[in-house]
Amino acid sequence: MSSEGDSTTAPALSRGTRLRTAALSTIASVGAGALIFASFPPRTLWFLAPLGIALLALVLTGVGGRTSVSSKAGFGYGYAAGLGFFVPLLPWIGVYVGPVPWLALAAAESVFVGLFGVLGVLVARSAWWPLSMALVWSLAEWLRSSVPFGGFPWGRLAFGQPDGWLLPLASIGGAPLLSFGVASTGTGLAALLLVILRRDGIRSFVGPVAATTAASIVALALLPTLHSNGAEDGERTVTIAAVQGSVPRLGLDFNSQRRAVLDNHVRETMVLAADVEAGRQPAPDLVVWPENASDIDPLRNADAATLITQASVAVGAPILVGTVLVNADGTNSNSVIAWNGTDGPGERHDKKIIQPFGEYLPYRSFFRLFSEYADRAGYFVPGSGNGVVDTGGIAAGIATCYEVAFDRALEESVEAGAEFIAIPTNNATFGDTEMTYQQLAMSRVRAVEHGRTVVVAATSGVSAIVSPDGEILQQTPLFTPDVLVSSVELRRSLTVATRLGFGSELVLCLAAAVGLGAALLTGRRRLRA
Repeated sequence: MSSEGDSTTAPALSRGTRLRTAALSTIASVGAGALIFASFPPRTLWFLAPLGIALLALVLTGVGGRTSVSSKAGFGYGYAAGLGFFVPLLPWIGVYVGPVPWLALAAAESVFVGLFGVLGVLVARSAWWPLSMALVWSLAEWLRSSVPFGGFPWGRLAFGQPDGWLLPLASIGGAPLLSFGVASTGTGLAALLLVILRRDGIRSFVGPVAATTAASIVALALLPTLHSNGAEDGERTVTIAAVQGSVPRLGLDFNSQRRAVLDNHVRETMVLAADVEAGRQPAPDLVVWPENASDIDPLRNADAATLITQASVAVGAPILVGTVLVNADGTNSNSVIAWNGTDGPGERHDKKIIQPFGEYLPYRSFFRLFSEYADRAGYFVPGSGNGVVDTGGIAAGIATCYEVAFDRALEESVEAGAEFIAIPTNNATFGDTEMTYQQLAMSRVRAVEHGRTVVVAATSGVSAIVSPDGEILQQTPLFTPDVLVSSVELRRSLTVATRLGFGSELVLCLAAAVGLGAALLTGRRRLRA
């Protein structure tokens, strides 16, 4: 990576100076990515994310404009920042399969941050570069969340902000606007620092200060509009329980004792039923089991069906059962079935966004050449439907595990009438890592985005009840059988973010394209001059 001298503003730099500049810029870029990583849960250092963006923006602008960073160098610095972020963020990928999948995914996702570096260099020479650079960050996040294999949104800036003061932005523009707010705060900070270093006049402070504070002002103005956990006129309150049965062992073979996993969840539900009878817990209107609570197909296995029926009858409520169904063609569906006592199975949600390299393996014959674990990937197929499961008069919007990272999953279900959100998940295959906390942070952002209570039911933890304003009301420890019971307000009203859907991200991406076009035109005019 190198920087190119700008002959119109500074004398050519020596080769040694260029190498030192490149080395320092690379180190700073890795540090920028590390700062963004440190802002993510389980830490509550959300304010480090804009600082990381600010540091990377300073690198891409050549720290004061005395050098002009080339597009090639911009890609390199962006890629280095991506590695500084994704390598420590994603080790849970390889906790049981070795470092190759983890490092390969981190390297692949860093390409998108490298692309941001290229685009960031292009817009860095424009007068409105703080705004344009934040917009191209949004563009890069959209692209990363879309391709390849349906994208990988994990690690969006928004998902590190459940405790940050910018969180209310999610109720207006969802995760895309929240990410943009963090990015624009960071680029504004970088611009403000450059103005101070250059000792420009007071008028020069106006733009950077506006860019730095705009997102915060909007977020604070939105605070009074956020849904609380209190019922409003015309809304019903129901009692929902989340069961965390835990698993016999962690790792890829956790479900080798599938009956034991099912038994664990039946047992904890029976304990809840006894507590209800004794008056220690309120009677639930609905019980949520996690993903993979019954990896024995209850539609084919009479014993599994009998156990689930007994649990539902004992607790006196329908159960949303996370299960694996065997299809007629030998494929599998990762499903959530509403099981209502002796009436048995009712409506169900088949997971629509399935995980590549986990639930299915694209190009199986190719990827099996690189890892002995390749053939452990399942043969799951995506489902259809709107993600709403109605049982007992309660409409639940379901996003199973990986689906919570994707905007479109819950946008569709809430628009279709979901009154609360259930996130059944299984984190046993990721051991004692930060994965479960990162996923819980996404659930908190989704609660604010859609103005719904979110019930997270995990096999081994962390299960949680999240209020519509993103606050964690109850939470379980890891690897401990437990039951959470909470009153939940069923809502029908839609937030602005839900109504806009993809519209907010589309506007950000189009604005980024306009900013890029303006920067390119400005560059051509300067060359002609």
